[in-house]
Amino acid sequence: MNKNSKILVTGSSGLVGGALCRVLKRHGYENLITWSHENVDLTDPVATKWAFSSYQPEYAFHCAAKVGGIIANSTKPVEFMTQNMRMELNVLESAKEYGVKKLLFLGSACAYPKYAPNPITEGYLLSGILEPSNECYALAKISGLKLCEAYRKEYGCDFIGAMPTNLYGIGDHYDDQDSHVIPGMLRKFYAQQRLMMPMVTLWGTGNPTREFLFADDLAEACLELMRCPDYLGLVNIGSGEEIALASLAAAINTALGFNMRVEWDHSKPDGTPQRRLDSTKIFSLGWRPKVSLEEGLKLAYEDFLCRMR
Repeated sequence: MNKNSKILVTGSSGLVGGALCRVLKRHGYENLITWSHENVDLTDPVATKWAFSSYQPEYAFHCAAKVGGIIANSTKPVEFMTQNMRMELNVLESAKEYGVKKLLFLGSACAYPKYAPNPITEGYLLSGILEPSNECYALAKISGLKLCEAYRKEYGCDFIGAMPTNLYGIGDHYDDQDSHVIPGMLRKFYAQQRLMMPMVTLWGTGNPTREFLFADDLAEACLELMRCPDYLGLVNIGSGEEIALASLAAAINTALGFNMRVEWDHSKPDGTPQRRLDSTKIFSLGWRPKVSLEEGLKLAYEDFLCRMR
């Protein structure tokens, strides 16, 4: 992949796609192809084929996905499964048909079994039951990863898969239905501060542990994988650091100066009790995350405040 290559980034207006566009431009890749959903509906096979035939991308990062938190996944499982699978089928088939040289597909750490031993290696995929609250989304992501392997095996396509850990950063979703852990917490702290309330109530017990990665760091890792000449199979991308949700809430409270009392609603679900990825493969390429959690929280909150204005 050279600096003049035509590079497609699907989902370029989202958290990961936006980060990839920033990072690619930072590294001198200016010939980017970005489609909004209004311009190209990737769930439509005709529209997807037209776009690939018209723009002829040489490389592709498939980041477009229907995403959301526990509430959205629990209440709209059909949408999460069908929309993601349609996009995967259409993008991968069009990439094969129109000669994309290399494609990176992004999975999700929730595709690993709920009770997989931690740190989770790539080999634990499909080794146990999934977290019920996001099972349909996870199954869609697993299908995409396995389809990349199938295209590589049957047609020789250079399609690779990456499995990112929990992400946050600039361009995230902050609404009630679609937000993940960090943006959801930021929104709740902000709302309570606006109401001049002394406390904030968060879901669950605060005991589950998670690993978080700033989206721009993920983008750097994806670029590293795209430029890597060797096929590494599925590759985990995590920070290597784990934190309990109660400690995360405390970090947000302190780093952003909210100074509120935090209470936990034990009637709400915790989700998977622990999730930290074994990122040995990506670390072996020399990649390491650069944005600390404290710095990342401040950058994410600045982005959130800009959206509120």
